[in-house]
Amino acid sequence: MPIDVLVQRLPHAPQQLPAYATPGSAGMDLQAAIDEPFVLHPGERSLIPTGLILNIPEGYECQIRARSGLSIHHGITLANGVGTIDSDYRHEVKVALVNLSKESFTIQPGDRIAQLLLAPVTRIIWRESGEKEAFVPAGRQGGFGSTGLTSESLHSESFAAIGKVSAVGNLSAAGLGLTGQSYLLEE
Repeated sequence: MPIDVLVQRLPHAPQQLPAYATPGSAGMDLQAAIDEPFVLHPGERSLIPTGLILNIPEGYECQIRARSGLSIHHGITLANGVGTIDSDYRHEVKVALVNLSKESFTIQPGDRIAQLLLAPVTRIIWRESGEKEAFVPAGRQGGFGSTGLTSESLHSESFAAIGKVSAVGNLSAAGLGLTGQSYLLEE
């Protein structure tokens, strides 16, 4: 369902507003609103202007995400992972790019540098609890890489706390995030 978002173009903004590249695109491409080529050197971060001010409806946010082609082919990605534009932000949208490659990369005026998505925002209402039962570990230990790097370590460590695990064939259990080898839990 389309949502109306008011946009103001600043004098240096590209001629075209962000647009979906294909009917199935989740994000719109943001363009660099720069007057001349800009070189982003290896390891360097920079805010690239878009020339746009957004009036995002309350209850929504816009997310700025990296473009996969720039990331994989050139090492150009977002310095902040995913950018968030809050509904009460009323200044120019800028994209925080970083060059993770070993080569300088030149951004040309009008280059598509990131993607913009509109997303609903769910707000948290904190409820403090002194009930120890509400915070009993759910069988998971650690964090920050504790499930390993390979799918085998993920599956074996994830199921270790549940019970005996047996491989039962080359099936798919997408609900558990498992593909290829499927597992059967035994008591």
